[in-house]
Amino acid sequence: MSHLDPEQLALLALGEPVASPEEKAHLEECPACAGEVADLAHAAGVARSTVADGDLESPRTDVWTRIHDELHLDGGLAPDPLRSGAVPAGSAQPARRPRRSWWVLAAASALVLAVGGGIWAAIAVAQRPVIVATATLDAFPSHPDAAGSAEVDEDRSGARTLTITLDGQAASDEYREVWLIRADGEALISLGVLNDRTGVFTIPAAVDLAEYDLVDVSFEPVDGDPSHSGNSIVRGTLDFS
Repeated sequence: MSHLDPEQLALLALGEPVASPEEKAHLEECPACAGEVADLAHAAGVARSTVADGDLESPRTDVWTRIHDELHLDGGLAPDPLRSGAVPAGSAQPARRPRRSWWVLAAASALVLAVGGGIWAAIAVAQRPVIVATATLDAFPSHPDAAGSAEVDEDRSGARTLTITLDGQAASDEYREVWLIRADGEALISLGVLNDRTGVFTIPAAVDLAEYDLVDVSFEPVDGDPSHSGNSIVRGTLDFS
């Protein structure tokens, strides 16, 4: 039988069951097709490995020569014999593989890009922090135009951050401080100063948010007193659902 199609060879390299019994027998007897499947399988393996990326960084010069010949590129684009290892004029020319080699090479390249891109996308998603709690921050009567929101994010290491967004508060010469307050109101933790409309604050690892679930933003005078002024702008309860 004739050689297998390049597309089928690429699928076989990925482990897809797309070969009939006759085609499987052909693969066992045809070194050319078996070699193409092996090459494509190796390319896929390199794409899946984060430690073998270097295997694809320096293709052999004969690969570029075959691409040049298959695409019938202009002679001026030919690789430099002394730099690339191309065979000088008058020397014996190596045997070239059939034209379908270009299509197999293209399939291998597409395979590497698809598999490699999927792996890196999966890694990026896995490393992205996840939202574990949110809160709507309601205004206190003395600041009726204020409105805010809070979001707790946690990364893969367990580190947590609190993102605060606050709009519409009245102008003041005092600074704004972000707090976590225990549900009974008897204890509170300062996370820092909110300088802009939005701020991101690190939550100490020892803080239990199930206990300190109230988020508060207050105006604080510059008086050296670290305690809460009692002039809260907004406050809300974290929702973990």
